[in-house]
Amino acid sequence: MKTVGLIVNPIAGMGGSVGLKGTDGVAEEAIRRGAKPRAAERAARALERLLPMKDELRLLCPSGEMGEWLARELGFDPEVYNCGEKTSARDTVAAAKAMAGADLLLFAGGDGTARDIVSAGICCAVIGIPAGVKIHSPVYATRPERAGELALRFLQGGCRHTREAEVVDIDEASYRDGCVRTSLYGYLKVPDERDFMQNGKAPSPVSERGEQESIAAEMIGRMRENLYYLIGPGSTTRTLMDRLGLESTLLGVDLVCNQKLIQADLSEKDILRRQEERETHLVLTPTGGQGYLLGRGNQQLSAAVLKEIGREGLYILATREKLFHLGGRPLLVDTSDAETDRMLSGYARLIVGFLAEPMCRISGE
Repeated sequence: MKTVGLIVNPIAGMGGSVGLKGTDGVAEEAIRRGAKPRAAERAARALERLLPMKDELRLLCPSGEMGEWLARELGFDPEVYNCGEKTSARDTVAAAKAMAGADLLLFAGGDGTARDIVSAGICCAVIGIPAGVKIHSPVYATRPERAGELALRFLQGGCRHTREAEVVDIDEASYRDGCVRTSLYGYLKVPDERDFMQNGKAPSPVSERGEQESIAAEMIGRMRENLYYLIGPGSTTRTLMDRLGLESTLLGVDLVCNQKLIQADLSEKDILRRQEERETHLVLTPTGGQGYLLGRGNQQLSAAVLKEIGREGLYILATREKLFHLGGRPLLVDTSDAETDRMLSGYARLIVGFLAEPMCRISGE
């Protein structure tokens, strides 16, 4: 029998759709704004991949919404570690310590959850199921299904080696104010299968500024009158806003029309309401090092928003250096909706400078 631990942070990711850029310390505010839990659904997509060896597993998990409920829904009979009805980071740490002897620990959350796992001081192999708003640490799989597939491979002996991966997190209060302050909190041992795991996020180098200016000028030349343009987060899109002479939300989504700022830092509900007013397009840039277009730090761009925009309304801005560091890997989308991921997948033109449009593959797998 193989022993697997499962921990779900039930509030992970709730701040994304409502524009809070994280959930640490603001879960009640996220709920007040209408945020819905998403971590259990994403954890279930990973755990489903272990069903072929369900009878060969000893599954450990915390009680209730931290793992027990979804495990039982999928037909597992877990051994349950009891935690309080209103859970907190302390329960994550305590549960991880209780499961320290497992062959593998699966946990669903974001960078804050990974920090809690580090705090537990465990030595077993782990795989993060991406469910948070900010997921910069390379201890997470590229998407929930890949986490489950890698877990199955690891438990069946198809992957025998592990490596240490860093756990990083940002100061969320500063993050919400548009300032990124990242710190290293430790390392976790992950299966050494880089095709399944995401890279760590890399900052844009100062040397890219000239190229970003060229990209911004090209994008401005393509913007049509009387259309809405949603401008996603990132330094390249911020250069576009600077070129327009507009204030921008570095880590949020802004709305522009006729080169004027219509609304700053929109939530999913704000965007859906604005889409009813006129045709809306979307301008995005991938995360450095990771290559994510959607699903990392911009969850307010939901499946409902993207289906209305369509693939033809999407503009992707990227510097050549950012593409070079992807090493031929595709750009990634992880919207929590398989139909939307399929719609966005395939080859697309990128804007990398004046009249420069290389093709790049987008993948939702």
